[in-house]
Amino acid sequence: MPLDRSIRFLTSLGGASTSRVLNLCRIAADNTDNPEHAQRPLFLSPIINRGFLVKHRTRSDETYLFNSPRTVATKLILPFDHGDLRAGGRSVFIDQRGYEDALRSAGNYRPETLERDMNVLRLLASVPSLDPFLVREHLRNNSVEVAPCYFAISPGDQERMHRFVSQEMSKLIQLASDGGGEEQDTARMVSALLSTEVGDRLAPLRATLGLTGGDFREGVFSWRGFLYYKWSMNRFWPDVMGVLREISRVYPMGAVDAEQKAYLTRARQDIIRMVRDSGQHVTRALTVYDESFADLVAHQSPKSFRDFLMSAPFMFLELGEKLAAISHIVSFWRYRFPLGALAQVDAEELSAIFQDFSSGFAENPRERSAFNRPPQAIEVLSAL
Repeated sequence: MPLDRSIRFLTSLGGASTSRVLNLCRIAADNTDNPEHAQRPLFLSPIINRGFLVKHRTRSDETYLFNSPRTVATKLILPFDHGDLRAGGRSVFIDQRGYEDALRSAGNYRPETLERDMNVLRLLASVPSLDPFLVREHLRNNSVEVAPCYFAISPGDQERMHRFVSQEMSKLIQLASDGGGEEQDTARMVSALLSTEVGDRLAPLRATLGLTGGDFREGVFSWRGFLYYKWSMNRFWPDVMGVLREISRVYPMGAVDAEQKAYLTRARQDIIRMVRDSGQHVTRALTVYDESFADLVAHQSPKSFRDFLMSAPFMFLELGEKLAAISHIVSFWRYRFPLGALAQVDAEELSAIFQDFSSGFAENPRERSAFNRPPQAIEVLSAL
């Protein structure tokens, strides 16, 4: 595994994780007295179970590591010193060339445990973000049960997510009702949709949509993802504008040379633009879902929603990448610079933060030119 000094940037996370970073190092430190952490670990190797997983935008000089092109890869970083992350670490991309041998050596594996951890890593690499709700559901759907401490989903968030899905599903009761009362039907539908198993309780919906078992399972998982992203968007989007305003105004302490000043000015503009463009893309994708779902409910016409579910796995991945990049900016910035506190940061760290934020977005000029005009509030920010 090659030397990776990017872990120095992760020191700013402290005890936090984001949609792009799963901080197993901190989870382990916070759960030394929790028997479940040891009894039901995410990874059987104690070494791997104290690392970092990062959704990483691949650079041009990294494409040779893979057998096929990819824009986003999942990186495993293992720190040299868990008590001082500034010492750096070593890293490997999931499924890069030589990945199995590198993982076997790094994790000090026995033959019977390597295959299991490789499977879990590939499952985590297959989801578009490391949002704890999606990670938990994806692992459960693949019969991987681990301790709850790995997923920082508060009981309140779980309740709010369940309530949000209930509001959505109440519109579908006419198609999926089995004759009970509306409230009971809604609760049954929500429970079935959020269940780890796509079983008989959703059979009437599967029959209505005319999907096979495999296509329906994939579609339902992506449907859950769309519901989660729609709920997440409603939850954190109001904070986006405040964070962008702070990004546009923050100025580093200490000496700032001309090159750093030029980079920071350019990076501010790029980050605001990329958040604007990606936010519009997310809105359009969620609109596709809303319109197809509304057609199913209003006209009991399954075709458009069936088409949506068939294309949802691809759309889900693209939507997840864009929303994860925005969510990462908001959660990391607010953790590093709490509301009401003076933003104290030097030019080197601020540059590293801006580089990390920018790396979360794919650059596609043709896609950017197709976007509609930005919301007025973000247009004002772009002019700052």
